[in-house]
Amino acid sequence: MSNTTDRSWRFSNFGERFKAGASIVELMQDLGDALNQNPDLIFMGGGNPAHIPEVEQAFANELHQLSQDQNWLRSCLGVYQSPQGDEQFRQHLAQLLSTQLKQTITPEHIGISNGSQSAFFLLFNMLAGQAKAQSRHILLPLVPEYIGYGDVGLNEHLFHAVRPHIKLIDKHRFKYQVDFAALDINDQTAALCLSRPTNPTGNVITDTELSQLSDIAASRNVPLILDGAYGLPFPDLCFVDAAMQWTNNTILVLSLSKLGLPGTRTGIVVAAPSMIKAMTHANTLVSLANGNLGPHLCRNMLADGRLMALCKNAIKPFYRLRLSQLLKLLDTALAGLPYRIHEPEGAIFVWIWFEDLPISSRELYEKLKQQGLLVLAGEYFFPGLQENWQHTHECLRLSYAQPLDRLEAGVTLLAKVVKQLY
Repeated sequence: MSNTTDRSWRFSNFGERFKAGASIVELMQDLGDALNQNPDLIFMGGGNPAHIPEVEQAFANELHQLSQDQNWLRSCLGVYQSPQGDEQFRQHLAQLLSTQLKQTITPEHIGISNGSQSAFFLLFNMLAGQAKAQSRHILLPLVPEYIGYGDVGLNEHLFHAVRPHIKLIDKHRFKYQVDFAALDINDQTAALCLSRPTNPTGNVITDTELSQLSDIAASRNVPLILDGAYGLPFPDLCFVDAAMQWTNNTILVLSLSKLGLPGTRTGIVVAAPSMIKAMTHANTLVSLANGNLGPHLCRNMLADGRLMALCKNAIKPFYRLRLSQLLKLLDTALAGLPYRIHEPEGAIFVWIWFEDLPISSRELYEKLKQQGLLVLAGEYFFPGLQENWQHTHECLRLSYAQPLDRLEAGVTLLAKVVKQLY
């Protein structure tokens, strides 16, 4: 037999499930192709943060200064970190969270993971799935939700979702709202989970709604998992009034990625110490140790306030401007078409609903990709929704993290293709 002949191995149930790929795998493949192999493709698809010169320079300066210290270099590159993550980073973050939340958060409340995606994999499968004779699920109180949740379960049907209310705001805007009356929390519910701001829509549920969800979860003795990848305290891409909320029943998941550091793969979990201890044990089995670079690079900037200042003075203004520019481009280019844009309250995306779209958004995604524009189809963002809802096939997610000239070219292509369809 030739050494170049492929082999057909027998896989376990785990292997069969995860080797098949998933929507997030396709997203990351498209992201990699667009950013590394096909630079001519207009990339308005994945969640890669923008390259903001002021931000990149700040991190470059910090890295250069720190790397001159041989002890820092050895600690960062040549030493395994403790399973829970860099202690200095956790101390500085605990101080920041204690100040913002006006309650005591300790380093024991904080654990580090190799990116928030791996943290969610552990959290979801530690809480939900098969538990003795019972199958437990994660309840998503509001969809659309993050594409990366959908296929991480070791068991199928890990998610149940609630169809949202749709509030029409004016001719071309709308907003999803939680249907509290439809929330079905029962013995099979392991946790509630939502992102704030929501990926993909930019929805920021109100402080009142968040408090209500937190109270409901606590009353049923299930945790509320809050995905803050785009939110508070950093990078604080909330463009409406929103306050941080955390209780001992909350599992808050943060990330350094949207600060401009996706390559460091640094996820952060803030929860009751017992939950952090359990997750740390699981994370050690899966990853052995966490990467050092993200926490080592950011701990001094976190301690002296430079990281939060960077969010306030550079990151947030950049995205607010890009959002304003993209909305003007879309409203001009799509004039005369039956479109609505979800009220953009945060994150780095615009979510467009094309009412009565003649083809599915998946087919529209393929057409746009052939024309040189990469977006994301809406079908992927409704994990756990059991009912057949036409709306799920009529939406697209667009990122506005690209340079303005790329956004202009992308919107022109989008309008051209959609007008042909109608």
